[in-house]
Amino acid sequence: MDADLRTLKERLAEIFDLSRAMAVLSWDQKVTMPTGGHPARAESLATLGRIAHERFVDDEIGFLLERLRPLEESLEYDSDDASLIRVTRRDWEKQRRVPTELRAEMIRSAALGNQVWIEARASSDFASFLPALRRNLELKQRYVECFEWADSPYTPLLDDFEPYMQTSEVAEVFGTIRPALAELVREAPEVDASFLHQAFPPDGQAAFYGRLLETLGFDEGSYRLDPTVHPFCTSFSRRDVRMTTRFESGLDGLWSTLHESGHGLYAHGIAPELERTPLAGAPSLGLNESQSRTWENLVGRSRPFWLHWYEPLQATFREQLGDIDLDAFLAAVNRAEPGLIRVEADETTYSLHIILRFELEQRLVEGSLDPADLPEAWSAGMAELLGVDVPDDAHGVLQDIHWSQGGIGYFPTYALGNVISLQIWAAVQDAIPDLDAQMEAGELHELAGWLRDNLYSLGRKLTPKETIERLTGSPTIDPEPYLAYLRDKLAALPAGA
Repeated sequence: MDADLRTLKERLAEIFDLSRAMAVLSWDQKVTMPTGGHPARAESLATLGRIAHERFVDDEIGFLLERLRPLEESLEYDSDDASLIRVTRRDWEKQRRVPTELRAEMIRSAALGNQVWIEARASSDFASFLPALRRNLELKQRYVECFEWADSPYTPLLDDFEPYMQTSEVAEVFGTIRPALAELVREAPEVDASFLHQAFPPDGQAAFYGRLLETLGFDEGSYRLDPTVHPFCTSFSRRDVRMTTRFESGLDGLWSTLHESGHGLYAHGIAPELERTPLAGAPSLGLNESQSRTWENLVGRSRPFWLHWYEPLQATFREQLGDIDLDAFLAAVNRAEPGLIRVEADETTYSLHIILRFELEQRLVEGSLDPADLPEAWSAGMAELLGVDVPDDAHGVLQDIHWSQGGIGYFPTYALGNVISLQIWAAVQDAIPDLDAQMEAGELHELAGWLRDNLYSLGRKLTPKETIERLTGSPTIDPEPYLAYLRDKLAALPAGA
């Protein structure tokens, strides 16, 4: 049995290495590769994806898992080895349903779609993106046909990002927060935030973000930050974390950097023993997003954090912020103001952007919305949910990268992450009673350490609900702490600030 476990780990490590090689190629495609390289890069990614899939769904993996069942049952449920066998078995059974050629074609189409999206967004031309979108959607619908589902054909796609969750469960959470958020937005005071939309020199931004990153809990030499079109984070190992940001939209890159740092800290904090196994990741993207939203919002928009960092920010951008006091700055970064762009949205309106995408994606997958009609449906949804008019495709349906990469089912995890972040934050505050004082002193290492030890280090050993229950005492995704937090925050804003 020890030999079987050793063989399983060796095979999984090779597959993990292939997936990380693909991640390197994908990162390079989005950050440094010249535009002419996309066709060849798509083929390289498809080839590696095909090989990795073939190796993972091989019969021998199944035989090993079956022979290891007695060992799994003899071990503690959350031990490394029992978790590895259990999680691998679910992944293997799911991927066995997917033909290798379909998997490879999905990867190829996603890689090709990325450059099509970049060009379409730059020219605000949805029609030029439509063929790539249709192709990705067609492949996803073929993928869905590989599975059985109880409530919606969207569920197999959601499960790729939020394992064990049903579409109806997401709809229930969103059904609670949708009207509450709409009411909060309607009643929120107006706040002058015009100073945030000035030009902030990129060199100054890069220098300031670099100073921030040094305080967040990363080991020296374990990460880097680069500019890109659409910010993201990936990791090739726990000590090779790649974060990206952008400098073009006022000061939004600051919160984008903190957001991607949350993802990066999660990858950096996974236990070394889980490296090169299927356990070296988050249990779900909702939990992963809870941490990006924690560092972006619960830390990065808080008064204690800015009591330490605002003077250095002012010193970096004296011309833009020299005459803006801390209270005016905090009111601006915590306001609720409907806007067009998701990645620039405030905390209160952000989840409404996600709910729109969730509703549109379901209709696309079910076939009740033709992709050609997506811009019109998008504009109608933005008017209904946020009361804004969409002026063009670049500020509407083309603003996000996800559909170009076939990432249908991803969007709900952002809003779920918002909700989960507040549940975990309550546990953090109980564990670190002087957290506000630490943040005011610029000290974030105890916070990072607690999250690493109690969440990040677990990797995928537990299911999403089991992970949430371990931290909060309940497996339920509860929107009420999130809504209470937003109500309190908006109530504290000065009227007419």
